[in-house]
This record gives sequence, structure tokens and C-alpha cells, in this order.
Amino acid sequence: MKSTIRNKYIFSIAIMAVLVSGCKKDFLNVPPPDKIDAEQIWKDGGLAQAFVTDIYRGLNDGGFSEQMLSSVSDESLFTHPNRGIDLINSSTINPSTLGWVDDTWGYKKMYNRIRDCNMTIERLGGTNNGITDQSLKDRLLGEAHFMRAYFYHQLLRYYGGIPLVSKTYVLTDDFKIKRSTYKECTDFILKDCEDAQRLLSKRTMDKGRGTELAALALKSRVLLYAASDLHTRTGLSKLDFGGPTPTSEVLALLAYDDTDSQALRWKAAKDAAQVVMNAGKGYKMGLTAPETPENGRLNYKSIAMAGGSKAPGMDIAAASELIFARYFIDRSDMRFGRANGPNGYRNWAGNTPIGLLVDDYEMIDGTKFSWSNPAQKSNPYQNRDPRFYATVLYDGAGWKPRNKVVGDLDPANQIQTGEYDLMVKDKLVTYKGLDTRSSEIEDWNGSWTGYYTQKFTDPDPNIVDASNPQFVPWPFFRYTEAVMNYIEACIELNELPEAKNWLNQIRFRSGMPAITVADKDGLKAAYRQERRIEMVYEEQRYHDARRWLIGKEALGRKTDYIKVTGKFKPGKTLATTYRYDPTIYDYTYTPTVETAQENRIWLDKIYFRPFSRDEVNKNTSLLQNPGY
Repeated sequence: MKSTIRNKYIFSIAIMAVLVSGCKKDFLNVPPPDKIDAEQIWKDGGLAQAFVTDIYRGLNDGGFSEQMLSSVSDESLFTHPNRGIDLINSSTINPSTLGWVDDTWGYKKMYNRIRDCNMTIERLGGTNNGITDQSLKDRLLGEAHFMRAYFYHQLLRYYGGIPLVSKTYVLTDDFKIKRSTYKECTDFILKDCEDAQRLLSKRTMDKGRGTELAALALKSRVLLYAASDLHTRTGLSKLDFGGPTPTSEVLALLAYDDTDSQALRWKAAKDAAQVVMNAGKGYKMGLTAPETPENGRLNYKSIAMAGGSKAPGMDIAAASELIFARYFIDRSDMRFGRANGPNGYRNWAGNTPIGLLVDDYEMIDGTKFSWSNPAQKSNPYQNRDPRFYATVLYDGAGWKPRNKVVGDLDPANQIQTGEYDLMVKDKLVTYKGLDTRSSEIEDWNGSWTGYYTQKFTDPDPNIVDASNPQFVPWPFFRYTEAVMNYIEACIELNELPEAKNWLNQIRFRSGMPAITVADKDGLKAAYRQERRIEMVYEEQRYHDARRWLIGKEALGRKTDYIKVTGKFKPGKTLATTYRYDPTIYDYTYTPTVETAQENRIWLDKIYFRPFSRDEVNKNTSLLQNPGY
């Protein structure tokens, strides 16, 4: 019996062998249905376009990640513990403990995307492809050059000089690559920008894709950084990296040689910014007098929404400000509003404004706000720069209908970040506001600072909680940045009237009066203040404070919060439901330094990020940054 079964088995195998040999030899050689042969990509225009489109995933969600760059600057405090931001702010990061690293500038992430750019440039730049549509090839090549320039720009401004890789490596290649100098990296990025500009010439705004204007905007920023004090040997000599004096080889990775004229670099930065200004459009520039405060607020909020909001008062024409942006054509899951909004609306209060930022908003007449001024201290949120009311949610500020989220606990729909007298069942109690960390709605996810961020949150009252999407784009480059770059270069080149003219145009649009200072130092201080306010939460301040060499004075300051109390006026009471009402309450505002959440300490080594221990071990030619 066993012999019979065995014979039948052998016979079956033989029959199968005959059948297979009688069929086509590639009978089982079927391409996987979910895979595409690599060579096929460069023979098909649609597949090549899909490959290049995928490179943009390196941008992630732009600056709308849950942990924001603003929280490693003097703009905001990150609410949640154990995310690594506190390690950066306390200057305790090192090659083994990097702290927070975002996907939009992480070392490994950027090089993965750079490899995709290199592959595109190699395959579409030669003749070994089957795509005959030259205009398509030029566009895809231009986008690849632009994106490679952008990714290298990200690495350069966090780490200083990095290894320049312009080809796709294979396993047999030598991966031990030295860092290029700061100048070499800058020149490489500028060359990519120029190639992108040439290949994308005449292409108008293409949502979410690189264009000629985007390449020009990137070039403007790179040249501005190259001219800044952080990237001069004189500037670096002022820093204490906490160890041996950096060698000449290390200094070259971080700055230009002193023989390179900084003045010429400022001239190049000015010229590049002017090209963008001439080619771009902007929004409501050219005003000769200030807008009304309410129009100034709406102008600024409209710029932040960039056409992505249907709320009353939002001007879709403000989308003309955008040069290059990350758009959300699918559900963005209300990432910014959910991650940063008040916990009393069941949001997460992730990156909340600190008092240092709030205090820097001027009064509407252009004078400085001061807690030493009794009138201003008693009512600190009145008559401020209109941009403040489009950026910060403060105690008593009107906001969205809360009943759409938590029921009828707040008919007035106002932010509550203080403690107030309230009559409950005929008994005087101290009521903790709905947006505090003692909220009856959520006693977690509350602001430590007493403020909330609203700049990029859609003000549409129908978008209240995480179940509603918002489609506000992230601005990688906008027209006003180029104007700011132009102003800064003009100041450094002593072209003060020109600088003041453009600075005042930005202020007029926001409802603020003209700058009156005339000397260079005064105008430079006014410009830096204006850039801080106008570009807040746009991933500018962290880099600006570093390239201006004011890390300790700006980013190293202790964070502070506002303590708000409301006590009944004599003879006045309010029962059951609290609302902000200065006719019933005497309010007290007390700025208080906060070190429980994080204790900020600035060490000069933080001017540059460390390379991870793993990267240095893999590439022994990778010279570590000073101080690490």
C-alpha cells in the first residue's frame, strides 16, 4: 500500500514537471501587483511624477507637528512632559541623548529624501529614460533640485556644514564622507536653487509644488543666513563652547573665513530678496497710513489662514502672500487647533504662548508695554498691537461656541484661565476657570502659561473640536519674509530710509503706526521686534535668535506665566455661571516665572545641534560639532 502511494506521488510530480516545462518559462515570474519595477518609473511620465511627488513627504506637515519649533524659542512652552523639548531648553542634549528631533529636519530623514532627489536628477537628467515630454522632465528635475536645496538648507541651519551627497550610493561605495564647509554647502544649495529656477522658469504658483519663485525665496533665505553674524569667524569667537577652542577646520564648518566680505554677502542677500519682491505679489503692501485696528487684526488673521478659512472677515486674497506652502487637501484632522487649543474645548494645549512673547506686543500707539505702568498692569490686554488679538487667546478673550463641545457651561464663550469669586448655592467659592489645569471639563491638557495659541487656528465657529477638519496651509515661504530679509540687509548696508519705508508698510497693514527711530541701532532693534511679532510661530524666531547671536538673551530666559484672579467688587456678585465682566470683578494680573515644567539654561554649544553617536560611529569622518 505504501509503495502504491509513493508511486502515485512520484507520478504526480513528473506530470507537473512536464506541464511546467511545456509552458512559458516565466509562468511564475509575475510582477507583484503592489510593486513597480524601479526601471519602469523612469520610462513612464506618470510614474516619474508620482515618484517626485512622494519626495514632498519629506516636508511632513510643515510646522504643524505636535511639538513646534516655537517651544525651543521664547515664543511658547510645550505643555506635555517627556518629549525631549525640555532637554534642548536646558542645554543637556548630547550625541547620545538628542532630545526632540522633528521629521522635517532630522539628519537621517533628510538624507533619505536627498537620495530620492539625487536619483531623480540622475535618471531624468541623462538620456537613459523613456520620457519624451521635455517640459515634464524639466519640471520634475526642477522640483528635485528645489527639494534637495530645501532639505540641505534644513540640515545646514541646524548642524552647520554637512556631508554633501550628490549621487545615489550603492552598497559597495565608501560611506565615510567628510563634512563640507559652511561656504561649500551654501554654494551647493544656491546652485540647486539656480538650477531649479532655470528649469521651472515661467511656472506660476502651483499649490504645494516647487516653482521658480519658491526657488528664489529659498535663495533669499540662504543668503540672509550666510551674511548673519553666527556664520562669521568674529561672531563665533564670542562664543564659549565649553571646551577647547575650535580648530580652524571646525570653524570652517560653521562660518565663512574672515577674508570673505560680510558686506558683500549682505549685498547679495539684499539683491536676492529684491528679486522675490519684484516677482511676488504680497498682500496689502504699499499702504501709506495705518489700517484701523480691526482691519489690522483681520488682515493678519487672513494672512495666517491664507485662503483656508470660510470664517466671516477672512479675505481669501491674502493667499497671495504664499510662495511655497504645505496644503491639506484631505482631512488635516484639525491638527493645529486640536494640538494647541484650550483644554476647556477638549483640546491639548500643546504649545502655549509664554509671557515673554505676550509682553513684547506693543501698545496700539507704538509704545512699549510695561508691567511697571499701573494702567497697563491693571488691564494688560487692552489697546495692544492688533496682531496680538489674532495670535493669542488670553483670559477673557472671546472664542468659539463652547456649548458645541461641552454643553452650556460658558454662555459667554470666553477663555477662562484664572480663578474667580463665584456664588454657588449661596456660598462664595473660588472658581477655577474652564481652561485651567483645574478645569471641570479636563483637569489635564491645560496651559501652564495662562495663554493659548490661535494664529493658525481657523476662527470659523463651526470648527470647534477634533471632529471637524481645517484646511489652513503651512507657509514655508511667504512674501513678507522676503520683505523682512530685504529690510535687514538694507539696515546692515546703512540704507536706512529704504529699510524704514518697507518696515512701515508691514506695520501699516497690521494697524500699527510708523517707526520713528532714525539711527541704525534703533532701527535694527525695531526691525527685530517687528520680525518677532509678524513672523511668530512660523519657525523663524529660533533661527533668528541664533544667527543674531542673542541665544542667551532671548532663548535662554526663564519662561513665565500669568496668574489671573477675579475678586468681587464691593456690593457685586455673580452666581452659578462665570463670565468675564470688569463691572463685577476687580482683576489682578501677576506675571510669575515658571521653572516646574522646564528650567531654561542657555549654553553656547546649543547654537548648533550635535550629530548622533550612531551617525558618528557609522561615518568616522563625520566631525562632531564643538561642545559635544
